[in-house]
Amino acid sequence: MDTTRTLGRSGIEVSALGFGCWAIGGEWQGPEGQPFGWGKVDDEESVRAVRRALDLGVTFFDTSDNYGTGHSERVLGRALGKRRADVVVATKWGYLFDERTRTADGSDASPAHLRRALTASLRRLDTDHVDLYQFHIGDAEPEQAALLRDTCEDLVREGLIRAYAWSTDDPARAAVFAEGPHCAAVQHALNVLQDAPEMLRLCEEAGLASINRSPLAMGLLAGKRRAHQPPESGDIRSRPPAWLQGFGDGSGADPEWLARVEALRSLLTSEGRTLAQGALAWLWARSPATVPIPGFRSVAQAEENAGAMAKGALTGGQLAEIDRLLGR
Repeated sequence: MDTTRTLGRSGIEVSALGFGCWAIGGEWQGPEGQPFGWGKVDDEESVRAVRRALDLGVTFFDTSDNYGTGHSERVLGRALGKRRADVVVATKWGYLFDERTRTADGSDASPAHLRRALTASLRRLDTDHVDLYQFHIGDAEPEQAALLRDTCEDLVREGLIRAYAWSTDDPARAAVFAEGPHCAAVQHALNVLQDAPEMLRLCEEAGLASINRSPLAMGLLAGKRRAHQPPESGDIRSRPPAWLQGFGDGSGADPEWLARVEALRSLLTSEGRTLAQGALAWLWARSPATVPIPGFRSVAQAEENAGAMAKGALTGGQLAEIDRLLGR
């Protein structure tokens, strides 16, 4: 397998695997105190993990201004340091937050906020440009999104961003951004348990990269979750929002989802792969447009995820067998 992919029609080359930087933002919360992070983190370990990923050939890092209410961007910027020029940095805008209280509340889809948010992200990331700037509000009105797309085109001309994308699970919305010449991707949920054929069709037809969030199904495909094993209190999976599937009421992983993982285990762990590496291999086999971005909080996770690239994609036969096992 080629270990690089191009971000859609942008010509920007990235490693076939990106790293998602939500978890390294640490603990943060919503207005009612509900957890939005993945539990406690050690910033020094996060920095070591990013640098280890770089050494292992990972050149694409995806964050957002609201992850840890700015903290993820700060940690990523520090970790990259002098190696910023070697990597492609993606971040997002749209949600409002207070860095002092580590609380997120509300959103702003105005072009004026877009510019304010970008200025702040550039400062936190300690960089003069963002390679891929992504609109984070997945259900925003298409008419409003068209204005933001046009503002992004201005930002490309100004040299502040190289390309842009929308983080949404709705192909019709993604198509609105795709009309812009410098739209390069759509970020959407995709994993072996949750296929997205319509979005992949759009990506392939419009020449967009498919950046895959939740490639390990929020940890279910990492093989560490158990039924009735509650996540720690600062973990979003302990009080899952409506969109977070597979964790029921927060008392632990959903037994039905775990049963599906078990049904696929022997296929995904073939050729010496770990379960997580097999889940990533499925994504690469699913479409030439995919760039999965698993999260990480440790050097060990960085090494396991990056190690998937050497093992390559699953075969077409394995893909078909997985569909049969899942009744698709």
